[in-house]
Amino acid sequence: MKESIIDRTWSMLRKRKPDWSLDQPFYVEQDVFDLEMKLFFSKHWLFAAMTCEISEPGDWVRVDIGRESVVIVRKKDGEVAAYHNTCRHRGSRICQEERGHAGRLVCPYHQWTYGLDGQLIAARLMGDDFSKDEFGLIPVAVGVAGGYIFVNFSSSPADFEPLKRDVEPYLLPHGLDDAKVAYTQNLVEDANWKLVIENNRECYHCVGAHPELMHIITEFDDPNDPRIKPEYKELVKRKGADWDRLGIPHAHTHGSEVYRAVRLPFASGRVSMTADGRPACTKLLGNLTDPDLGSVRLLSLPNSWNHIQADHAVTFRVLPISPEKTLVTTKWLVHKDAQEGVDYDLERLTEIWASTNAQDRKLAENNQLGIRGSAYRPGPYSGLIEGGTRDFVRWYANEMQAALAPLLQINAEHGAAA
Repeated sequence: MKESIIDRTWSMLRKRKPDWSLDQPFYVEQDVFDLEMKLFFSKHWLFAAMTCEISEPGDWVRVDIGRESVVIVRKKDGEVAAYHNTCRHRGSRICQEERGHAGRLVCPYHQWTYGLDGQLIAARLMGDDFSKDEFGLIPVAVGVAGGYIFVNFSSSPADFEPLKRDVEPYLLPHGLDDAKVAYTQNLVEDANWKLVIENNRECYHCVGAHPELMHIITEFDDPNDPRIKPEYKELVKRKGADWDRLGIPHAHTHGSEVYRAVRLPFASGRVSMTADGRPACTKLLGNLTDPDLGSVRLLSLPNSWNHIQADHAVTFRVLPISPEKTLVTTKWLVHKDAQEGVDYDLERLTEIWASTNAQDRKLAENNQLGIRGSAYRPGPYSGLIEGGTRDFVRWYANEMQAALAPLLQINAEHGAAA
């Protein structure tokens, strides 16, 4: 009897050498990808958008994640809500643009009309016995933390409050609710989504691949790392004392494999992720007055990393498209009142990460090409410098096994009954 994809995926994960890369099917096979989208991406909190993108009641954005499409709206009471972008009549997608503003959401097929609260308010020619109350939009769980909007497709999502509690204090000083998106870059990378994340989680490649970025950050930035330069260690200590006096959190968050936040200073007197290290925007975020607040490095697995500085923020969102194709969306945020050409220059604002993204894209795509070949075998992660990648793949493997276990039990019970 042919082995099911559930059994085969379980077997590969169980046999995997600890802290080695994954077997080839995890990066190339459609069946494994479909299983991930069904079991993995459906259960985790996913970074979707920023609150400043839907600042006014009636504003909405559409985000497509695999086969799912979600509409995130600002309701009349100011709260953020999310709904499946699927009409309750015959399933047509309702919102077809990437973003918009409307007092109501109207399906273009038969004009079924929904309020911003998701309730069906108009459906022509459905008869007297039709009850609109039974056909509201299907809600999607939504969580908001410091200007970041997350969605979760699970019918019983994990508690969002720990992430909000731990991460929001790092974000609030930057006033991201009162920011705006100055520029958006969408890159479709010919690489598996996990390779995109794996590449981000290590700086083993940085010295050889990112000359622009390495003028701003250091290869080793953990104050407890014995390889850290003494002058940077002293800088971390000094800036930490400054931030303590200002009441600004900076130490690593602890206790979660899924997310983390830390505030770190830049190297060599630089205060922003620009080519010269000077602020990219003269109007600082929120009500900040000090441009030298380092960078809040926010990680949220499985699909986001971020750099929030005093003058601007850079958000990254990773969305799988297929086993060998991934959408990476980068957004540069500035204060909502900042004016292009006056307070900031767009090229200068984006140049560091535009270059770094292009370099990372090439690395991930080349990695994918190599994995596709018959010579690929999993290899060990460096315990000296690839700890972040090791931890991500370890977390992924554990989460996938946890999602597969109940299905294996059901299959076993059905087999026994047969």
